[in-house]
Amino acid sequence: MNSKINLLAIVFLLGMASTCAQEWHKDFKEAQQIAKDGHKPIILVFQGSDWCAPCIKLDREVWSTEEFKSYAKDHYVMLQVDFPRKKQNALPKEQAEANAKLAEKYNKNGIFPFVVVLDEQGKVKGETSYKKMNPKEYMQLLDSFTE
Repeated sequence: MNSKINLLAIVFLLGMASTCAQEWHKDFKEAQQIAKDGHKPIILVFQGSDWCAPCIKLDREVWSTEEFKSYAKDHYVMLQVDFPRKKQNALPKEQAEANAKLAEKYNKNGIFPFVVVLDEQGKVKGETSYKKMNPKEYMQLLDSFTE
């Protein structure tokens, strides 16, 4: 009986964890289709996950918070474009090429982190970077680009 209760508890906790997990898309076309279907803006994030200190701070202070993840799930399509430098974090060649193409179009100055808010068609609605803000303030900033 105890093992059944433990199993149910584990299943419940895993389910809860997955509902709060940040869903980062890596493919622009897929993110764009989801945005169109859900009538949501795309939050396109250019980052250097293993070398860019402000990128890591933005992730820790905003993207990874439960407050942001909960809000983003219903309001945004999150698209991550990563440029890691460490060999062990290297992306597959096709992903690296896709990221480079997105950078050519949306991040010509090579700013990291760089956050671009896009509409369903991929039109730029606003741009920002790391700011010393709490998650609520950062969400208000992102939302202000789509109003």
